[in-house]
Amino acid sequence: MSEFIPPAKPIIGDEERAAVDRVMRSGMVAQGPEVAAFEEEFSAHFVPGRPSVAVNSGTAGLHLGLLAAGVGPGDEVIVPSFTFAATGNSVALTGARPVFVDIEPATFSLDPAAVAAAITSKTRGILPVHLYGHPARMRELEALATERGVALYEDAAQAHGAALDGRPVGSFGEFAMFSLYPTKNMTSGEGGMVTTATAEIARRVKLLRNQGMERQYENEVVGFNARMTDIHAAIGRVQLTKVDAWTAQRQQNAAFLDAHLQGVVVPPVADGAVHVYHQYTIRVPEDRDGFVAALKEEHQVGAGVYYPIPNHRLPSLAPFAPGLELPETERAAREVASLPVHPSLSQDDLDRIVAAVNAVAGAGS
Repeated sequence: MSEFIPPAKPIIGDEERAAVDRVMRSGMVAQGPEVAAFEEEFSAHFVPGRPSVAVNSGTAGLHLGLLAAGVGPGDEVIVPSFTFAATGNSVALTGARPVFVDIEPATFSLDPAAVAAAITSKTRGILPVHLYGHPARMRELEALATERGVALYEDAAQAHGAALDGRPVGSFGEFAMFSLYPTKNMTSGEGGMVTTATAEIARRVKLLRNQGMERQYENEVVGFNARMTDIHAAIGRVQLTKVDAWTAQRQQNAAFLDAHLQGVVVPPVADGAVHVYHQYTIRVPEDRDGFVAALKEEHQVGAGVYYPIPNHRLPSLAPFAPGLELPETERAAREVASLPVHPSLSQDDLDRIVAAVNAVAGAGS
């Protein structure tokens, strides 16, 4: 039997292991010089000119970024429902209300017209997600935020290196969060990075991640323990040296699938956009779940479904959106499937994926 091809796969090599060993031998394993170096290097690599603050998870990054931007009880933040629950959770954890609106179907990002219709006097900000590694509709959302006098934030958890019109994601909003979870395009083992528009927001995130103190025992605000360790930062620093080559390989793998898949809707790329393919997400208009099961059971090819239940249907977040109908979100949740494009794939793997998808899609036609 052929070896199973997983939909996602972290890549950890000898360099990362050596970096961890170096930190362990140093005796400095909590937040220290490795974290500071990682923050500077991350900024220089992805968002030049913007400060970065490392935290212990992407969710913590969103939560602290929102708090640092002044979001709190009585506020509303407009978010997509078609994303991982961390986006809505982070808004709710500030005491604000997540306002779920529909997506546009091509790139699965917030529909600017739906956002415009949802803005009220309570709207503090708009939080688009650069889903799957494709930039959200930032031209329209940035103009809308300026016109209506609300803030713009970014959930860039899946979008390291993505760009629109030559501008990197993470450079549009008051803050942006990048996840460093193991299956992201680069990892620190676990963690997140918050990039900010100003040094003052960066300082507030630093206070909030470290029990509210910049200097030991001089607590200025009520804070959290959301620090990144030097162990995790050391892994992230090594991965920074590899992520560009990995991204190029993801893009090459995606181009191969684009050219050879049949019977499914391959992911479009907007004009001026750089897609980094955290996920290569197709649409399967009929019987997506049967399609995914057949790929695995008959061909040993994994496909992920991100995300089968929209946030506004989850028991945890549904109370914020009673009776809400989001037709494009619901359709995407029924149709999407993400195929492997991770950099460790061989040409034989890609050929198997194409053969499997075309066989299953053809059988279902």
